[in-house]
Formats: sequence, structure tokens, C-alpha cells
Amino acid sequence: MTSFFGLLSLALTSIGLYGVTAYNAARRTTEIGIRMALGAHRLQVIQLVLRGAVGLILAGLAIGLPLTFGVGRLLGHQLYGMNPDNFAVTLVAVLTLSGSALVASIVPALRASLISPVDALKAE
Repeated sequence: MTSFFGLLSLALTSIGLYGVTAYNAARRTTEIGIRMALGAHRLQVIQLVLRGAVGLILAGLAIGLPLTFGVGRLLGHQLYGMNPDNFAVTLVAVLTLSGSALVASIVPALRASLISPVDALKAE
């Protein structure tokens, strides 16, 4: 049951980050079109979109990790047999969440890199 809810939360997190990244990329369509018209390559556009997504991932980790350890201490005193200082589990969770969030961000980045500069400038 715990694994099911863990996978469900991972899927919801990935879908949420995909939506936010896709929205930000769509909002910046004109900027991306201008950059590509001025000579930006597809890889530079992908990096531009991924940089914003990585910023969101790092902000989430900066907020979430201290909360994880704080709540872990609280629950460690209330639940029998729970070790709040298990850094291996926390590291696996951070790597899994970061990896899935990065994969969820690649799709909007690739879609943004395929924008034609002419179409992007006409969209305004």
C-alpha cells in the first residue's frame, strides 16, 4: 500500500512539473522564436527551458529536505521502529524525484526547441 501511494505521488509530481514547464515554455514562445531567429540552436533552447525546470527542482529540494528531516524527527518519536536518520533512503528518494522531474521536463523542452521562428513570431 505504501509503495502504491509513493508511486502515485511520484506520478503526480511528474505531471505537475510537466504542466508547469510546458506552461512556462508556451508563455515564452515569442522569446524562443526571437532567439532562434537570431541564431540560437535547438540545444540552446532546450537548455533554456531545462534551466527553469532545474531551478524549480532545486527550490523544491531546498524547501523539502529540511522539512523531511524535521518531520522525520517528529514521527520518529511517535512511531515505533522508525529511524529518522536514514540518509540512504532519503538519498534514493531525492535521486528518484529529481530524475523523474528531469524526464518530465525534457518533453516540453524538446517541444519548445521544435518551434519554428516564423510561427512563434506570428503567434503574438
